[in-house]
Amino acid sequence: MRASTFAGALVAGLMLTAGPAGAVDWSAVPGRSINLFYPGQASWEWVLTPTDHSGAPVFKDGKNCGDCHDLAGKSEAPAMGEKIVTGKKLEPTPMPGKAGAITATVKMAHDADSFYVRIEFPNQPSVGEPMSPDDAKVTMMLSDGKVKEADRAGCWVACHDDLATMASSPDGKAVTKYLMRSRVKMTRQGGPEAKPAEELQAMRADGQTLEYWQAALNPGKPAKPFEGYVLGSREFKRSQTVTAEGQLENGNWVVVLSRKLSAGANYKDIAAGKTYMVGFAIHGGHAARRYHWVSFEKTMMLDGGTADFVVK
Repeated sequence: MRASTFAGALVAGLMLTAGPAGAVDWSAVPGRSINLFYPGQASWEWVLTPTDHSGAPVFKDGKNCGDCHDLAGKSEAPAMGEKIVTGKKLEPTPMPGKAGAITATVKMAHDADSFYVRIEFPNQPSVGEPMSPDDAKVTMMLSDGKVKEADRAGCWVACHDDLATMASSPDGKAVTKYLMRSRVKMTRQGGPEAKPAEELQAMRADGQTLEYWQAALNPGKPAKPFEGYVLGSREFKRSQTVTAEGQLENGNWVVVLSRKLSAGANYKDIAAGKTYMVGFAIHGGHAARRYHWVSFEKTMMLDGGTADFVVK
């Protein structure tokens, strides 16, 4: 797993007490700017195909996605997003006026009881026909090392060529995110057949999933929290375990997602001494499905260590 050396990696003293996200003194928590870009129809299969993606051999040799495309101070994400959103590559239906990339400021904190993530990003206008009833959605995926490919490529491992609106999407069937380990066989067009339910249940019990936190946002209304996981499909529901707060402030959405460090069975324990992968996706302007902006993989640790986010 990549362990980047983010200078001054979020090691300020925090004034935290147990309780809701409002108990965090966010002014005492340093933030990090995260580049999110528009990916178009760049699927996991596309990433791994040398004739489509020139970086495929380098990735297979051990380089992570962010090692090439998202280095500090010289990220390629904005240029990549602009090329895709304008239809020059990987987007058959470009939407004029949609941003190719956005920047979010991410802060993380924890107390003795809970873990908190604060994401701030500029509100985005609607482009084209509205796809979602929600003005915006913020999603974080969490991996604890049980899905090794996610540690190297972030959320991309759940995005396949046969998902709804993707290049190989089957007619009359809306396929959601899944992990390749859940499939009987994978091809360049994805994996149409899932493994038997008992095998998927065993993987789920072993924690071979990506945990999924989301806030659905609408101006003047409370944020709606969702939670779930990705394995054979994307399973999610309204949450009483993951909390979400969000409001518009001076043209920016300010969102806080949180949950208990240890939330019980089927949740990943968040503990010191372990490296986690986090990935972010933002839907803005009533967008849905692949019409979002996504980050590359980022590492996170509690209390000490070497990672993109060292959370105190």
